Amino acid sequence: MADPRTPLRGGTPAGGGNDYDENWAKELREQFEQLLRTKRLNDLSRRSRSRSGSPAPHERASSNLRASTSSSTSRPPNSPSNRPITPHGVQRNSSSSSNSLPPSYSSLRNLPQIPTPPTDSNSLKFTNLLISLSLMPTKYENPGLLDEALSVIPLDRIYSEAEEESQVLQAQADSMGDGRKPEWGYQDCVIRALLRWFKRSFFTWINNPPCPNCFSPTIAQGMVPPTPDESARGAIKVESYQCPSCGIPERFPRFSDVWTLLQTRRGRCGEWANCFTMLCRAVGGRVRWVWNSEDHVWTEVYSEHHKRWIHVDACEEAWDSPRLYSEGWSKKMAYCIAFSNEGATDVTRRYVRNPSTNALPRSRCPEEVVLWAINEIRRLRRENMPKEDRRRLFREDEREERELRGYVAQAIAAEVTNMLPGSPGSPGGAIVSEDQKRPRQSGDPEWIRARGEDGRSSSNPSRDTDRSPNGRRS
Repeated sequence: MADPRTPLRGGTPAGGGNDYDENWAKELREQFEQLLRTKRLNDLSRRSRSRSGSPAPHERASSNLRASTSSSTSRPPNSPSNRPITPHGVQRNSSSSSNSLPPSYSSLRNLPQIPTPPTDSNSLKFTNLLISLSLMPTKYENPGLLDEALSVIPLDRIYSEAEEESQVLQAQADSMGDGRKPEWGYQDCVIRALLRWFKRSFFTWINNPPCPNCFSPTIAQGMVPPTPDESARGAIKVESYQCPSCGIPERFPRFSDVWTLLQTRRGRCGEWANCFTMLCRAVGGRVRWVWNSEDHVWTEVYSEHHKRWIHVDACEEAWDSPRLYSEGWSKKMAYCIAFSNEGATDVTRRYVRNPSTNALPRSRCPEEVVLWAINEIRRLRRENMPKEDRRRLFREDEREERELRGYVAQAIAAEVTNMLPGSPGSPGGAIVSEDQKRPRQSGDPEWIRARGEDGRSSSNPSRDTDRSPNGRRS
């Protein structure tokens, strides 16, 4: 048995100074992971021997024959050792096999989770919610809608800015003289230029809609049912406002139809993410619409240059800043699920790097049911794809799973490193850039504070209280 008490080497950096560089942290993480594997192996071996009451494996093999021959003549026919053995090694009594329960193997908790269909009402409700949400990105494949989107995008401006940025990044990479790739590829630069135009020139954030008569700010009056026309354009909720000056009421339907959003060009994060994701698809990007259970949505775009999915939040003009919500907004999250026309993925680990401080309980259903729902969505989206495409997506899924697992390993290594004296204490295992530390920018301050996204809140409201006092939602 390996000794789990073996001390971690590398407690002092090379040279005896206080400069804990990346190589030192990597070595410490690898040693810590090896220590965890050794401890887990020892625990499994110890539990296996204690459960069976048998000696060590090398002693058991030499005594099996003697034990079987000497005990077979002395035991009665119905003794426990003469009962039939199931394939899992559980003794079965023919007279009471229907009432016997299998033993609880606590050591099996570390095995991979097995996708399990929902059986209870809560699991079924959450599964149906995920399947219904997965339909959103399928709407972006409408050819007529994509043509309409391209007609409102200033393509000459977007491609010109992308070409200029791409050349600058290429020149910066060439100047290093070591053959490195530029920071971002051309297609990435196209999405970045589209993001700047969308935020600064195209879409408008709505706090309280202005009065249509005198253009004064209106006051929220609550929620009202949608009209048939509003329902036809995807409005499930309608906010009611009234002008304090002239008393004229104003309705604010929360449209989900992208065609309508191309005309209204206003809304909050739901409308922003919906419209921007579709525009990214129109310029040729592979896109995801990311749903967060704590009332926020955003976009992910696949970078062929980096072979990974990039976080994009149009409301904040944020690019590749996945820790913005937990580190900048101080937002606690339970589920972050990314949907595309190719399937679904649980990407919570990308956005919640430090579960001890930034995670909410995932209590809507067991994790095995979440995995089953995601696999079911992937099956529905991919069953008619060519075999080559399915293989490519399977390889991408594996690569992304390794990426997400890496974030967990970084968080564990960071917890260990932070215990050392003089440690800078970076949560989540990596240095957080300044643009990921800023509080929420979109929305009025009162609404941001009510949602607990101002970067100073110790906790944020639950999914059932994520409204501001005037009733507005994201």
